[in-house]
Amino acid sequence: MAVEIPPSSASAHPPAQHPLPLPPIFQNPSSSTPQLITQGAEALLFRSTYLLPSLPCALKYRPRKPYRHPTLDLRLTKHRILSEARVLLKCRREGVPVPGVYALDEAAGWLMIEWIEGEVVRIRLNEWLRGRKEAGREEGFEPADTELVGLMGRVGTAVGRMHAVGIVHGDLTTSNLMLRPSSHEGINGDANGDNGLLDGEIVLIDFGLASQSTQEEDRAVDLYVLERAFGSTHPRAEGLFTEVLNAYGKSFKGANVVLKKLEEVRMRGRKRSMLG
Repeated sequence: MAVEIPPSSASAHPPAQHPLPLPPIFQNPSSSTPQLITQGAEALLFRSTYLLPSLPCALKYRPRKPYRHPTLDLRLTKHRILSEARVLLKCRREGVPVPGVYALDEAAGWLMIEWIEGEVVRIRLNEWLRGRKEAGREEGFEPADTELVGLMGRVGTAVGRMHAVGIVHGDLTTSNLMLRPSSHEGINGDANGDNGLLDGEIVLIDFGLASQSTQEEDRAVDLYVLERAFGSTHPRAEGLFTEVLNAYGKSFKGANVVLKKLEEVRMRGRKRSMLG
């Protein structure tokens, strides 16, 4: 599970003094000072710039693993960097809302992609729910809660568009869904122009576990992972997850078959829970 690192201050150390291992690209004297955003089990995510100081980018770096054989480690790193880049490029070509790929070096273990402005859905949704609780409206949600219902629908549509082009994410959670400000032209149907807390275009991020598949089973497991993650992270809004599935069912031909397969996946999940 990723560990969030607080943003560095303006007096951050230069790259050479950074406490974590840095990719060679950051050791160039012309490189801007990197800001570590997230440290996961397999990779580090930095914010930097690409070509121009005014163009931010995200750089995902997979450092060498000393516990792996060097040859195996290099092979795995190359495969994962190239696989993630191919998935992103395919999604981008087909109009799925994902970050663009700027550059990569699979041998050095890094992938440079578009920096997505905004916040993850997890943060925005929890903030919205907290505000609702403080206003004394904690219990129950209705179709009149258009802001929340709209968000759920956009999530379902974005996931459906990804599945429609033959990609399964592998780690769908509300931490891997970004809400990009509505000033960007939405490509997944977001036409809401106001600036509510839950407004914005859904952008799918972190495709490190993604793969190319058109199997209903794989797509259903993707939805099941999102459903379970949603229930554990946002239990007070779990009842509205049906809005995600409703939008998903309308997003591409064959989506309803996936939803039927989801019922089977749920049953298997319940049996595993009962058996411990």
